[in-house]
Order: sequence, then structure tokens, then C-alpha cells
Amino acid sequence: MSDLVLYTNPMSRGRIARWMLEEIEVPYETKILDYGESLKSDEFLAINPLGKVPTITHKGKVITEAAAICAYLADAFPENNLAPALDQRADYYRWLFFAAGPLESCLVGRALGFDVPQEKQRMAGYGNYTDMLATLELALKNTPYIAGDNFSAADVYVGAQVIWGLHFETIEQRPVFENYAKRVAERPAYVRANEIDDALMAES
Repeated sequence: MSDLVLYTNPMSRGRIARWMLEEIEVPYETKILDYGESLKSDEFLAINPLGKVPTITHKGKVITEAAAICAYLADAFPENNLAPALDQRADYYRWLFFAAGPLESCLVGRALGFDVPQEKQRMAGYGNYTDMLATLELALKNTPYIAGDNFSAADVYVGAQVIWGLHFETIEQRPVFENYAKRVAERPAYVRANEIDDALMAES
């Protein structure tokens, strides 16, 4: 078995982890899990008790959650310069975890047809859709990438959320979002990752 293994399904958030793995350009093994049995098999539950993908293992370590996988791989393979220097990571951490928390929660809720009632918005991490979207737009308005002038692992996660949101119409079609999505989707690693997962979908 390879030192680096991706447990995924091509119709899942595993596509985010795949993109990040293609960005670091190191060999890795892929294990495809199906939604019928293998995701909840004893073998996989011993690795990730939640029975969810993506999950990666690296030299015996288990990493789950797509945002954590992006951050971990950037640090584990620093030669790819996918994370800023430690003293320059404020925006990197801020927007990576904004996307993993408020942004994803809001977009998934919207996809499920749920909007937080006004009187309960203080309970939600994102408040409301309008404010969340305005915050994201402001973050991307004056910079090519989410944490500044350079592409980083945060753009893998944020970019995936924006691309997904535009495609499924849970993010409004605004020029700032469309331009950002186009910019990150032109990454060779993004193209390779999608080709791999699209081919796997075609086989299933």
C-alpha cells in the first residue's frame, strides 16, 4: 500500500481531496467506496467511524474533512508552496475555515431548501444567506485568490465551494464569483482531478 491513500467516491466531496492531491503532485493510491456497502464496512469504519469520504491516510495517520485534508497536505508537502509562511497565514486560515463552516453550512442548507428564520439567525454560524454571500464577495473583490496574490490550499476548498455553488445555483451568478471560479478551474491539477473522477463516474 502507498504511504498516501485517498478513500473517495467520484460523486462526493472526495473530488476536493483529489484536486488537492493533484496539486501536490506526489504518487497516491485511490480506494473507491460505494454508497451501498463499502462506506459502512467494518474495514472502513475502523479508519473513519463516521463512514464518510473523503478520508486520506498518510504514513499511518488518518485525516478526514476536506478542509483539513487540504491544510494537512499543504503542510506535509511544503515544497509545493500551497500554504503561506506561518506569519502570513491570517487570511489563509480565516477563509479556509469560513468556507468549511459558514459557507458550506449555508450552501448545503439552501440546497436542501432551508433558510434560517430571521428570529433564529443568531444561532446559525452564517447568520443569513445575504450576509454570507456579501462577505464572500468582499473577500474576493480585490484579490485574485482568497488569501492574496498567490494560489493556496485555501483556494482548493473555497474554489470547490464556489464552483459547486454556481453550478447548482446555490451561489448567485455574480462576476466576482464567476471570475474566481474560472481562474481556479484553469489550474492543471483541477483539470486532471476532474478527468480522473469523471472517468470513474462513467465506469460506475
